[in-house]
Amino acid sequence: MENNNSHIGLKSGHCGLTSIGCHKGMQATVPLFERQFFQAFRRTLSTSSPTQTLLNSRTFRFCTQATDTSESIQVGKEELKYEGRTVDGSQPTREGKEEEEEPKSLCGRIERLARGAPVGSAFQSWMGDGFPIHRGDIFLTINRLRKRKFNKRALEVMEWVIRERPYMPKELDYSYLLEFTAKLHGISQGEKLFSHIPLQFQDELLYNNLVIACLDKGMIRLSLAYMRKMRELGHSISYMVFNRLIILHSSPTRRKSIPKILTQMKADKVARHVSTFNILLKMEANQHNIEGLMKVFGDMNRTNVEPNEITYCIIATAHAVARLYTACETYVEAIEKAMTGNNWSTLDILIILYGYLQKPKDLERIWRTIQEQPHVKSKSYMLAIEALGKIGDISRAEDLWSEMKLKEELKSTEQFNSLISVYCRHGHVSKATGVYREMEKHGCKPNSITFRHLAAGCLKAGLVKEGLKTLELGMDVNTSMSVKRSTPWLETTYSMVEALAEDGNVENAEKLFDELKKANYARYTFVYNALIKCYVKAKIYDPNLLKRMILGGSRPDSETYSLLKVLEQFRR
Repeated sequence: MENNNSHIGLKSGHCGLTSIGCHKGMQATVPLFERQFFQAFRRTLSTSSPTQTLLNSRTFRFCTQATDTSESIQVGKEELKYEGRTVDGSQPTREGKEEEEEPKSLCGRIERLARGAPVGSAFQSWMGDGFPIHRGDIFLTINRLRKRKFNKRALEVMEWVIRERPYMPKELDYSYLLEFTAKLHGISQGEKLFSHIPLQFQDELLYNNLVIACLDKGMIRLSLAYMRKMRELGHSISYMVFNRLIILHSSPTRRKSIPKILTQMKADKVARHVSTFNILLKMEANQHNIEGLMKVFGDMNRTNVEPNEITYCIIATAHAVARLYTACETYVEAIEKAMTGNNWSTLDILIILYGYLQKPKDLERIWRTIQEQPHVKSKSYMLAIEALGKIGDISRAEDLWSEMKLKEELKSTEQFNSLISVYCRHGHVSKATGVYREMEKHGCKPNSITFRHLAAGCLKAGLVKEGLKTLELGMDVNTSMSVKRSTPWLETTYSMVEALAEDGNVENAEKLFDELKKANYARYTFVYNALIKCYVKAKIYDPNLLKRMILGGSRPDSETYSLLKVLEQFRR
């Protein structure tokens, strides 16, 4: 990878490709052999390499999608996903409304086809009812199928369009075909298809999609080679290509390459898009680096890039996690002003934030907005239950739990964990145990998060031995690194450190503190202060605590120095 640094043309948002998704209006008579090729190509693919799973397939959408307001950002181990506009520029339809309209739409007929049924039957049914097949119908269908990860069906749709030609195919049609061919059959088949697409359509749109397909397969060197070719041909490189490269280099061991990526992005005259900055912001937020976060936001303002609701969601959440509630409140207000319609993801984040800010009235206001939607997802219920737990309104959390049980069958461990977390946060161990038993009756297995909540509840209730035993049970359950670095996990771990500090249990507090340190959560001053409190309660003097704190990237505050002053009394 380092050998190609001089050629890296990276970016993290929208590449200044104003022509992406646009049609150049070039039309040419397509020879008969081309139609025959696509028919043969389909037969070849049906017996060729098996479907491969894309690397982070939902992290970045292809250039063939409108991405001005549609993003899914996954950096490191956490993800924020926001739904925006479809290709034709229309606002996304609410899920419930979509279900109502499906029988009247071509997209709905295709989605409702039985597994294995030929896609042509849906088109025949549509045309049999007297409806023409417009380009917009296909674009809407592809976006819906992509969103639902029906990649095979999406490929069948595009193969039908290219073969049957209900309208004259253009760049965007071929780019869709290339996208799903690469997803399902690999880059080699994608390259083969690319070479057979008419030359007038082998433009920057198609090249950008080929590069992103390579990146989604983790083939960085090949993608860089195509980027060099694009420069030679005078094609613009999409900001989405640079976005994808930044994400691929977001791990701690590879982050040093990101400045080079941004430098190449500038050299390629690709302006940083708002989504580029959002990725960089999310990276800093995942590292619990508020200073780095605000530096990126400052760069964003200096380059006159307008923040969107995603930007403010990332910044507000980062400040809430850092317990900087006054600043968080400012950015929450910005979220509400920047909101474009009732975006599910934004509403869910506002539920979380108003829980942090202890604002029950605003939480209920957002919840009423969510309830006005045709269908309320179980995820929204779980987030609202947990937010009410933060506020301390256990009764209201129980009401929402009962409402969720009435609306749908409880079949996931996460649903039970949401109420268990509420009870354990306030030390109601017996109630939490009751939910645990109910979970087992429903056939849901407790996971490491379940045990960690229960351990925290025991410690909160003063049941130290029981809490430590429960914690050990959770240690025996396999837990992914993404879970261990997630904010709920870290906050639960911190609550246990606080409880152990009250008991002066330095040994176990240090063990848990080490987890927080590895995840960079110990950068927050209040985390180190909790550890120092533990030493004070235990009356154990440690001369290195202040040094550890500063070297760990945390800034001492007045509470820190007060605790250290008290600790001086125990020096021997």
